[in-house]
Amino acid sequence: MSNKSVLSRIQNWAFGHDRSIGFGLEYLGHTTLRFPRLLALLVLLVSVFCLVQIPRISVDGDMLRVFADSGQEYKDYQDLSETFGTFENDINILVSTENLTDPDVLASIREMSLDLGTSEYVSGTMSAFTLRRPMADGTTTAAIPEDLTDSAAVADALTELQQSDPMMRNLLSPDLKSAVIIVFPDQEAVNANGTKAMIAELRDLVAFYQSPDIEVTLTGPPIWTSEMLGAAVDDQVRFTIWGFGLGALIAFISLRSLMGAVIVAATPFIAVMWVMGLVIFTFGSFSFLTIIVTTIVLVIAFAESLFLIFNWLAYWRDGMDPYKAVNETVRVVGPASALTMLTTAVSFASLSLTPGQGIQEFSMAGVLASVTNFVCLMTFLPLLLKLAVKCGFKLPKPSIAITAPIPVAWYIARRFARPITAAAIVVTGLLLIPYALIQPHFSFEDMMSKGSAALTAAQTIDEGVGGVAPLYISIPLEQSDPNVGEEDFEKIRTVQDIVEKRLGNDKAISAAAFTQYEAAGFNREQVLDAVGDLRSRFVNEEGTRALITGFMPLIIASEELKALKEGIEADIRAVGIEGAEVGGFRVMTTYATDNIVRGLQFDLTASVVVNLFLIGLAFRSWRVALATAIPNLFPVLGMEGWLFFSGQGLQLTTVLALTIAFGIAVDDTTHFLSHYLHARREEGFNHHDAIKHTMERIGGAIFATTLILCSGVAIVMTSALPQVALFGSLFVGTLGLALIGDVFILPALLVAGGRFFHPLGGVKK
Repeated sequence: MSNKSVLSRIQNWAFGHDRSIGFGLEYLGHTTLRFPRLLALLVLLVSVFCLVQIPRISVDGDMLRVFADSGQEYKDYQDLSETFGTFENDINILVSTENLTDPDVLASIREMSLDLGTSEYVSGTMSAFTLRRPMADGTTTAAIPEDLTDSAAVADALTELQQSDPMMRNLLSPDLKSAVIIVFPDQEAVNANGTKAMIAELRDLVAFYQSPDIEVTLTGPPIWTSEMLGAAVDDQVRFTIWGFGLGALIAFISLRSLMGAVIVAATPFIAVMWVMGLVIFTFGSFSFLTIIVTTIVLVIAFAESLFLIFNWLAYWRDGMDPYKAVNETVRVVGPASALTMLTTAVSFASLSLTPGQGIQEFSMAGVLASVTNFVCLMTFLPLLLKLAVKCGFKLPKPSIAITAPIPVAWYIARRFARPITAAAIVVTGLLLIPYALIQPHFSFEDMMSKGSAALTAAQTIDEGVGGVAPLYISIPLEQSDPNVGEEDFEKIRTVQDIVEKRLGNDKAISAAAFTQYEAAGFNREQVLDAVGDLRSRFVNEEGTRALITGFMPLIIASEELKALKEGIEADIRAVGIEGAEVGGFRVMTTYATDNIVRGLQFDLTASVVVNLFLIGLAFRSWRVALATAIPNLFPVLGMEGWLFFSGQGLQLTTVLALTIAFGIAVDDTTHFLSHYLHARREEGFNHHDAIKHTMERIGGAIFATTLILCSGVAIVMTSALPQVALFGSLFVGTLGLALIGDVFILPALLVAGGRFFHPLGGVKK
């Protein structure tokens, strides 16, 4: 064969009409059919490798992993943490009692506060009992005297301290019915043994002091993260079990065969096992985001497995030998499955355009899962189908429950083709308006578990002492004095006044917060020494930067937080102080989420454009891309419109859900158009009859696969984590609208287009 001939064949395969719409990726299935024993060995080896990885499964509960490397806000937060340390890893212990002024109750709480400091996981504590008051001789004494024996004396002492000590006002509620103990974890011990072990030990410790008079609740970021992690793991176990159960049930109803349902469920089982093993091998652990990937793979694998099996059974019912029917299914459906894998992978890959370790890992895990799922589909499933026939699997009768809606859908699409097409185009166009106007939204409360005791405790602290969420303002100092020179002291006092103007009196602490002690004759070094562990959170060792910490409510909307930060920055600039930085975990997550969501919105647009181009390229027809656009843009824009008009805005998980749901929604459209072209090219149908034949051939599969996808992801809607539940709601909503697009809008569009779409029959796969 001449070089020219070889080059011509390669060019025709890559760019000509003989090119497969799956870009030749379906040849993996042909290889399986040609070398079944070799591929069976490969499947076994991959399964064993992944099975070995599964015992190492863990979920990293570090929220910073989600936002790492997401932009300037994350870098500022890291610098802040390294310079001063922050309150973000601290545990807040809420002690509630009706008898705080009872000397015995007060003594019990004091003992608990001191006992907490003995834990190997605790580097220090701050409470009303650890605060010290400078003495005239240069020593310090307990802020709350230890020799109080009368309730009235206790009440007078606590009230006096609240009025004179700025720290006390953030540790005791005004009604003297609750106290706050702040625990500073020893990060080395926590890193060595885990946050879960630390929380368990602290809960055991405080349980000893629980009584009818004293109620103790742990809260703070480590508790919230632990609760979210526990909920995420519980969700994943529940999603997997219910996903398999519902998928198998729908497969049983669709095929009217128990063995058929087992065959359908086997491929998702292997695919999920492969994906879990490969994710653990690649990343070492799951994160809050990547853990969702296994659920997505589960439902996609069910849907694609059911598509192939529906076609295999259809060929078998047409009289084809069941073994040859497997070959024909791989030949006809394999290219479409390859293209659907590419569109889903593109949707995941588009997310990588947005910075942030969490998003990057989710994107990579999604691409890995999409490819893995396709490999499993083209290797394991054909072998399984032939094995099933060899073991005596009988051809099941078709299920009327799945195919019954098809004649109705075809009648409506044919009878009202032009009105449906016109309405779809107009509605899709109008939905571009909210798509352009919708804004990012972030709420920390939405990330917490429903019914969280720690969240309730934090809200109680908000109501009692006025807030526990820290807001940090770091300012440069000129005198480089660790004990703070007079000029720098005035600068700190000025910024503290600005913060308190925004957050309320006594809602900020800094080196300038203890003026009453200086007024009593104590020097600044004595005062800073008296605050113990907090000294490093007021001024760094070199005396070059100072930190003012404001305490705001835990529950605060992102818009309100942005206004607060920008207002403080403007006030500081107005008094002539340069180089101030306003930050903290809440600020970082709010702005980082805003940046990430805006980036993901662009990624969604890029995913839509690239996928439509990819489909048009695969079919070598811009008409196909146009036919695909409306029924697949309509679902995504429809759900964004709902988010806009309901006032929820765009959140991190919502854009992820819409992007991935679009990539999956295109799958049914691809299978529809693939079968339509096959009917035109190889079966000799005209344009109109090819549409009808396609609906009759795979309409039931579209209904069944959408039902599996929706029911599988609907379980996610029951998650205790609001963000995950919202992900499920949007996913199901998008796929539900995509079903309307595929069985009503797409057929109507093809019928109404008439001659415009007639040339599609000339395109070869």
